[in-house]
Amino acid sequence: MILRLFPQRPDHPLADGKELKRILGELHVERPANAIEEVTSWIESLRQAPDFRVDFYLDVLRQLDEVAQPHLRHLLRDYFQARISPVERQRLWTLCHGYWREASAGYALAVDGARLAPAGRAGDALRALLPIAATRLQGARCARVKWLAYRHEMPDEDFWRSLGQTYLAAEQSAYSAKPTPLYPGQQGLTSVAQQTVSAVVFSISATDRLPPLQVELADRLITHCLPGFALLPGWRPECVYWIDTASGVAPVRLAVQPGPPRPSLRFLSSAPACAALGELIRLLEHGELPPGINLGGQYPARVILPVARHLAEYWNPTPPRRRHQRHAVRTRMAVIVGFEASYAIFSANPPRPPDYAGTHSWVVENVSLGGFLAIREEIGPDTIGIGSLLCMQAEGGDNWLLGRVQRLVRAPGGPSRVGIQVLSRHAQSVELRPRRSGFAAALPGIWLREAVERGVLRIVLPADGFKVRESMDLGLPERTRVLTPLDLESTGSDYEIGRFRE
Repeated sequence: MILRLFPQRPDHPLADGKELKRILGELHVERPANAIEEVTSWIESLRQAPDFRVDFYLDVLRQLDEVAQPHLRHLLRDYFQARISPVERQRLWTLCHGYWREASAGYALAVDGARLAPAGRAGDALRALLPIAATRLQGARCARVKWLAYRHEMPDEDFWRSLGQTYLAAEQSAYSAKPTPLYPGQQGLTSVAQQTVSAVVFSISATDRLPPLQVELADRLITHCLPGFALLPGWRPECVYWIDTASGVAPVRLAVQPGPPRPSLRFLSSAPACAALGELIRLLEHGELPPGINLGGQYPARVILPVARHLAEYWNPTPPRRRHQRHAVRTRMAVIVGFEASYAIFSANPPRPPDYAGTHSWVVENVSLGGFLAIREEIGPDTIGIGSLLCMQAEGGDNWLLGRVQRLVRAPGGPSRVGIQVLSRHAQSVELRPRRSGFAAALPGIWLREAVERGVLRIVLPADGFKVRESMDLGLPERTRVLTPLDLESTGSDYEIGRFRE
């Protein structure tokens, strides 16, 4: 598309004021999914239409974008509803990610058109629109990265190169820090620089270790702490990460040196943000939430606390250290997903795989005492997520291991890299019977037999199986053990791990 600087009537429905008003009015009341599908289509057609003046094009794009925002918030809430099917969740993801991809492309075209306008009154008027256009552009890119993170996909080099180019151009033209309202009705002001920093901070926060809802909460906490971050042209002691805004490479921790100074090099300052996050964690530990924080919904402090601690670990000047050394290998292993299938395997003596059609074959790249890094080659429905319970056996081996997905990075249209934490090398399926009066049905469990703490047993139960006020009888061939619940160690999609005192 070529944006024009001189008045000319484009041959497009949105070029007619009455038609534009009618279309926007219908989109206000349209069903959210249908509305986003239609707005996305309009933005795509607008971007491909010839003869639009830059200012008129940006005004139409701005109005389309604003009418989409309440629908996007509605679809985001629907995306995290437990009741929707995987097919419907995939549809919502495709709609919302597709919208932000088109919006990014649309605003990029407007920014380029305004920035390249020739000198003069008309060009000056267009350049006055750059702060809002470039801020919306960076904001749309941030939203797209977040939707990629829900599926544990990472942005490519084109994303980082484009993000950096927009930031550098804004800095050179002295509007990168200009306060701008992102959307009508939103509290506070933002800027091109702040939206750029938001994408950088999101990248360093290891969202590939978080399930989708925690990714969303992490993004909200990043926004809350965002005023405490800054991109600096020179290194300071509090800077832990750097980015070359012209290279197309994602932010890097200073364990890797950036090389000689260059104009595009920026260092992330985070000390005030770390202090703000530390204060937030102290409030959460007392069951409190700070006033004014926007989490997009009502969440108890205990749900937010692990996300805040996760962010603190990766924002900290001292990086997380590996507990165990890795060793490169190249072998296949059979993988079965889910609590029920794992329970069936460990019910046999010795454990053996059931007649189960859902067995996967993954390639292990490296191993350590604590787990594996594996490549999931098959491409299909998203049955694997952070926290998924896995039963695994190396090719040629006879011992089944129990583990869970600790980290996940998906390549679009390609294999996934899966970090796996080993929970037990000697798991055993057991039955537990609640010690309540009257008849109580037995509850299946998988005993993680490695002793972590004297007198404490760790048992994997089906989802909602752990009751903190309900003691259990653990029936074993040699004797029955009485277990008193201590606490819930962790949860997954179809299981939870409870700690019991014998």
